[in-house]
Amino acid sequence: MSSDGRHRRVRSGPGPPAAPKPRRQSPGQHVTVDGMGLYDDHVVPRLVELCCGAKYHEPLRAQVCAGLHGKVVEIGFGSGLNVPFYPAAVESVSAVEPADLGWRLAAERVAASRVPVERSGLDGQRLPFPDNSFDCALSTWTLCTIPDAGAALAEVRRVLKPGGTLHFIEHGLAPDHSVQVWQNRLNPVQKTIAGGCHLNRRIRVMIEAAGFELREVEQFYGEGSPRVFGAQTQGVAVAN
Repeated sequence: MSSDGRHRRVRSGPGPPAAPKPRRQSPGQHVTVDGMGLYDDHVVPRLVELCCGAKYHEPLRAQVCAGLHGKVVEIGFGSGLNVPFYPAAVESVSAVEPADLGWRLAAERVAASRVPVERSGLDGQRLPFPDNSFDCALSTWTLCTIPDAGAALAEVRRVLKPGGTLHFIEHGLAPDHSVQVWQNRLNPVQKTIAGGCHLNRRIRVMIEAAGFELREVEQFYGEGSPRVFGAQTQGVAVAN
């Protein structure tokens, strides 16, 4: 934050074990991921709906979704909070979401969508699509929680066509050391109560390490939450 009290925006140019493998289910059966307990499966999706569904997030969702086109894969689909912001240029969306409750909460949004949306996978770390399948990928406040975010980004890059784009906004490590100190202190608690969500992931570094070229990136403190939770990284990255 600058000395005059306004949020500072920083602009610039261009571990954990893998998640358990989803169980195969026959049509109509309850879809779960081994190891997801009652809290993660039934409470966390509602917490995400409450926190990430805040009105002040909507302009950010609109900005991130604006450039989407063609066939899109969205990792961490959740309860479909991005669905109203898909532009007309999008042909279809393949939604990757592990929680059945999240998908049920999305039902009305999906039904009202002008863009066809299909739940097509459970695990962002193991996408069930052939190489070069999509024009764009979308990730909003998702990389903080995926156990092996590097593996998920590598999978996203694999399924994107050459020159395809990843559109993202994620919270993570703040640009200010004083905020970073508290993020590191609170991270163990955050992971416990928020379904594995990390406060201190280096979003830009992770995306570049997966082989993406950042076309644009912006770092800022979002409205409506303390800086320790609200350090945002937003941008577009190209799969080369």
